[in-house]
Amino acid sequence: MSTSPTPATTTRTDRFLAGIERVGNKLPEPFALFLILFGVIAVASTAMAWAGVSVQIPGSDEVIEIQGLFTAAGLTWLTANLGVNYVGFPPLVTVLPILLAVGVAEKSGLLGAGIRAAFGSAPRWALPYAVGFVGVCGNVMSDTAFIVIPPLAAMVFRAAGRHPVAGLLGGFAAAGAGYSTNVLVTSIDALFAGITSSVVGILPNPGAPVNPVSNWYFNIVAAIILACLAGFLIDKVLEPRVTRQGVPVEMTLEEDADGEPADTALTAELTPQERRALVGTGVAALITVVALAVAFTVPGSPWRNEDGGFLPESPLLDSIVFIVFTLFIVPGVVYGMVSRSIRRFEDVPAMFGQALKDMLPFLVVAFILGQFIAVFEWSGVGSWIAVTGATALEQIGLTGYGAILGFLVVASLLNLFIISGSSLWTLMAAVFVPMFALIGYEPAFTQAAFRVGDSATQIITPLNPYMVVLLTFLRRYEPEAGLGSVMARLLPFTVCFWLVWAAILTVFFFLDLPIGPGNGIFLQG
Repeated sequence: MSTSPTPATTTRTDRFLAGIERVGNKLPEPFALFLILFGVIAVASTAMAWAGVSVQIPGSDEVIEIQGLFTAAGLTWLTANLGVNYVGFPPLVTVLPILLAVGVAEKSGLLGAGIRAAFGSAPRWALPYAVGFVGVCGNVMSDTAFIVIPPLAAMVFRAAGRHPVAGLLGGFAAAGAGYSTNVLVTSIDALFAGITSSVVGILPNPGAPVNPVSNWYFNIVAAIILACLAGFLIDKVLEPRVTRQGVPVEMTLEEDADGEPADTALTAELTPQERRALVGTGVAALITVVALAVAFTVPGSPWRNEDGGFLPESPLLDSIVFIVFTLFIVPGVVYGMVSRSIRRFEDVPAMFGQALKDMLPFLVVAFILGQFIAVFEWSGVGSWIAVTGATALEQIGLTGYGAILGFLVVASLLNLFIISGSSLWTLMAAVFVPMFALIGYEPAFTQAAFRVGDSATQIITPLNPYMVVLLTFLRRYEPEAGLGSVMARLLPFTVCFWLVWAAILTVFFFLDLPIGPGNGIFLQG
């Protein structure tokens, strides 16, 4: 029997979605949003400077006088530092090198072949869990995961005699709801770490340095558990539901100009050349890992700190960007040479250029993000908000885990409207990282908590541009499907991912477990 929603239910769903869409459509694009916020801080800082507002950071004797941007000192600061504010924006330093290497791994075909190999080697019963793991860890390809993983998952599900729509929607759900975590260190880690590092300068005790591996332990645990959860939901909830609803298992394809069915060029089957390339890549990756491990760990290694160790600070931790760059660029180049997607040296810098081209929207937005962060810190408004907020939390007694849960809820709600993780974290980090540091939490822990809210809810908002791409794929099987159909089927992933991810964070919190090399939860000293 079909379990399709009744007209009344459909009407309520449509009204709810329409309400979210109306509110979301009123938000400007990220560049315009942060330009507006820059203007707000400029005006507010000037008014506060004229009023003689000042703030004293707890634990410091220094009194910070609020400086106004629309003053002689403010205008000269801006004109003298416009370029520095942009080029010195910390995420650029970490993201761009890693992006170049990931770009070679992607453009050479390594990442796509690796994903297809993972799908193709999974037995029928394990397919949902393979899709869950590949989806959760798919952010190594950045947003490309939303386009590549769902249709490939649908193909391997169909080939195994399972419902392809379950693979399609499950792949998207895993890639989106688990977007901020991974067992690997990715460009997202570098991006978040750069933003976090850019807002801790006002603190007398900024805690351990934040780098791309600062959330690694937390990420590994979360990625494994969420991947298993995604597989369970695909297998036990999503696939039975689409089967009961009678969703077709065959695609209804449009015809191309020659009268042949128009199908995607993606295929789940690897060619012999791709298999040889993957084997060569595996050997190259192993040699690279061994070489790096020997160089870093031998006695007297220059990458050790003065005490001969690696924590809390060392040249090794300062070299994380280089390590990640190497672990992507070497396999990417080797795969390209064996598969013949790289035929000459010039192909590698060409792939660098393609990767940067894909990153152009972020590079444009980064200009205003850098200005916003800089004026927020220079003016002292960020310090004032952090101290005022921390004081208010202490006065009402909300300095324990309740404050963290409230932060998760706020991040989850904002993520419905601001899909860009970098934009949302820039906005929230400027306020919450200093605020939570003043009540005793490491900046790296606040960043880890943000990951929960940043990902779980983005697969149920119509403001996610990849929802439209997913709907296009879905309509090949179910021509009458709408956004309501997609959101209703993905809602269990959002709810379960949020609850389980929050539970993982809770365990780390109450057991005071390290969330990354050299990074804990509570500030020391």
